[in-house]
Amino acid sequence: MVNTVPSQTTMPLKKRTNRIEVSPQVVEAARAEINEVLATLRTSPTGLTQADVERRQQLYGPNEAVAEVKHGWLWRLMISLRNPLVILLSALVAISFATGDVRAGTVMSLMVVLGVLLKFIQETRADTAAAKLKAMIKVTATAVREGVAQEVPLKELVPGDIIKLSAGDMIPADLRIISSKDLFIIQASLTGESLPVEKVDAKETRDGILPLEFGNICFLGTSVESGTANGVVVSTGKQTYFGKMAVTLSGRQVETSFDKGIKRFTWLMIRFMAVMVPLVFLINGFTKGNWGEAFFFALAVAVGLTPEMLPMIVSVSLSRGAILMSHKKVIVKRLNSIQNFGAMDVLCTDKTGTLTIDHVILEQHCDVARKEDDLVLLDTYLISHFQTGLKSVLDRAVLDHRKDIHQQQAVEQYQRIDEIPFDFSRRMMSIVVLLPNGSHRLLTKGAPEEIFRRCTKFELDGDILPIEPILIEDLRDEYQRLSADGFRVLALAYKDVEQRSAYSKDDERDLVLRGYVAFLDPPKESAGPAIAALQSHGVTVKILTGDNDLVTKKVCHDVGLSTDRILIGADIDKMSDEELAAEIETTHIFARLSPSDKQRIVQLLRAKGHVVGFMGDGINDAPALRAADVGISVDSAVDIAKESADIILLEKSLMVLEEGVLEGRKVFSNILKYIRMGASSNFGNMFSVLGASAFLPYLPMLPMQILTNNLLYDFSQVPIPTDNVDKEQIAKPRPWSMSEIARFILFIGPISSIFDYTTYFVMLYIFNCWDPARAPLFQTGWFVESLMTQTLIIHIIRTNKIPFLQSMPSVPLILTSAIIMSVGILLPHSGLASSLGFVELPTLYWPILLLTLLCYVFLTQLIKTILIRKRWI
Repeated sequence: MVNTVPSQTTMPLKKRTNRIEVSPQVVEAARAEINEVLATLRTSPTGLTQADVERRQQLYGPNEAVAEVKHGWLWRLMISLRNPLVILLSALVAISFATGDVRAGTVMSLMVVLGVLLKFIQETRADTAAAKLKAMIKVTATAVREGVAQEVPLKELVPGDIIKLSAGDMIPADLRIISSKDLFIIQASLTGESLPVEKVDAKETRDGILPLEFGNICFLGTSVESGTANGVVVSTGKQTYFGKMAVTLSGRQVETSFDKGIKRFTWLMIRFMAVMVPLVFLINGFTKGNWGEAFFFALAVAVGLTPEMLPMIVSVSLSRGAILMSHKKVIVKRLNSIQNFGAMDVLCTDKTGTLTIDHVILEQHCDVARKEDDLVLLDTYLISHFQTGLKSVLDRAVLDHRKDIHQQQAVEQYQRIDEIPFDFSRRMMSIVVLLPNGSHRLLTKGAPEEIFRRCTKFELDGDILPIEPILIEDLRDEYQRLSADGFRVLALAYKDVEQRSAYSKDDERDLVLRGYVAFLDPPKESAGPAIAALQSHGVTVKILTGDNDLVTKKVCHDVGLSTDRILIGADIDKMSDEELAAEIETTHIFARLSPSDKQRIVQLLRAKGHVVGFMGDGINDAPALRAADVGISVDSAVDIAKESADIILLEKSLMVLEEGVLEGRKVFSNILKYIRMGASSNFGNMFSVLGASAFLPYLPMLPMQILTNNLLYDFSQVPIPTDNVDKEQIAKPRPWSMSEIARFILFIGPISSIFDYTTYFVMLYIFNCWDPARAPLFQTGWFVESLMTQTLIIHIIRTNKIPFLQSMPSVPLILTSAIIMSVGILLPHSGLASSLGFVELPTLYWPILLLTLLCYVFLTQLIKTILIRKRWI
């Protein structure tokens, strides 16, 4: 054996980044003769020498899918801290302690810790994905080295190793088959095909097919259903198709629309602060002349402008939503995904097991005219019952069929005489049975085109007729219609034979064509109604499957999806991103996809502004699960799919998914309520502060009073996660819209300023508060009015309807609102009044306040209604 080793370098990616490609060495091996493959890999059927193995191990490294760089806890902690809201809150913690408000500082410190801890845990969970991949291949393979078969750990395999395969084996690397016997491979985890596929040793000559469809290549991560084979290792480790997929999973989770929305809102508040706080500081400094007092007042304003309860509201809302969703068989792994679940407007899902029952069944048994025929069923059952060896998926489907309760009794009347096993050259098998009348009959099943070649007659309605040349095309059309409908079709034929002890392939001629059996993984009964329900809630369903387009079209048609346009992987691979982006808007069915095709479609849908969910359970789904805004898997999925997912369904059903979507929308609605309430109220208050700072000879409110007002208002909003949500608010997806939030702030916020200024007028001109000596009265009056209006307006903002009359809040929200308003009324008369700078208010103040509140509620409801009608919010 020469000492040189083959190259295992990768080709540059074409057209786009992040595409998962089959190794070029695998493609070349598939298109080459066996002797050419062995020569290229510098190996032989007797295997490599130990010296060759050691050299190649040094060159290629271990046969491991991915060796992810492990970051320490400190690195992950730094990533979690690198968030604008965390930075902002941390600064405000320092501000609160600097201004002497220990309570506010302590509460906000806890918020910072909670937010950082959640992020830290999520990053740690994401790091387990690559470990799961590596764990899947901690087994051995039978390798031939120096002419001796031996068990070798998978990580020690190298290109050029000769591998022996048998039923039940996992494929240990990307292999080229060099010899095979009845080899069937289960590759549903990579391609989504529900049936095992045949693999042979012949050179691949077909054009226009995907590398995953090569008939002589077995890929790492698949397994042997039946048969035996020898193969040569072409690619190992990260150069395998599975390994390249693993690399895409080892990075950090993509930033979802929820994460982006929170970040954009945070920066919006920071921009408001950047404008307001310096203005407040300068105006008070110049007008009052006390720059120290102006500084602390500006800091208090900064605290007041910040929605510091946002992390707590978000965390409680998401946690409560996760608990409620668990009651509906939906387990949330990543809390932030709940909002994306509700905002999702496109659901991409696999076909197998989601739309279908994930179990192949015998769907039809018919004569040559496609009329149901029980004799066809009986013959099929006899063949599957009497054949020896491992039963195929189709055999098990036949044996599971129980259409006739007397079928088993009928089988007992027959005896097996001999068997002519299946092989790939004939693509059929036969058994010979002893009939109840004592004669022998040969029963044959197989590929229709092969059965046709051996038939000279056909049976129809009990008559046996010759197959004339003019009838051949008509007979062929019947089974081709079944194939076009998405069925896997086998033909059945028979012949009465003379009695002897053994039979051979030569007896499989001059047969009588009896009919066909058709198999299908049928759609679930709930799939159609579930898709209709999701569509009624504004979620477009797109099917992304590795299965063939005929089967996919049949299933999708049966569940009510449009099948006018189907894109297949080979066509997608020829498209640029711009061309595909235009197609995916109007195309809802995609078939024969590779894992990278699925990932690419998800990424392009997100790039077009959609909030995308992806539902899958196989290895081939992991990249798309990772790329989606919300990845959805099931409890029975492979480990790597579950690790890549954000949400796990305990039941693989779109109906369960619909309930989760609605719960997610409720969570988002309540989070949005807080953002609208806090931001618009604080925004209006700051306008009031700016105006009052400009013309008052004293501070409109003391820093401690601003902080107290802010804390009390925040407390009134704590039950928002428990609030009821109107049905109209969860009828359609509600993605983040900063323009909508900004409009709400700009239109609703200033309304509070209007009534703040009317309160200023009352306090200044009715209660004569121009005198600086009466500043505490002014500050107390504005404090109470501000707290009362803010708390009451929660109930206007929380619904698009008329509050209390058409939409009732939750009991906890009503109670906290009542408590905070009561505290606002009683605080100036309490023992804390002097320490907070409050004084008792005159009696006349209270009816004026009641009138102010009524006018405020009426005007806010009016403006809100106008904005809703104009669809501005």
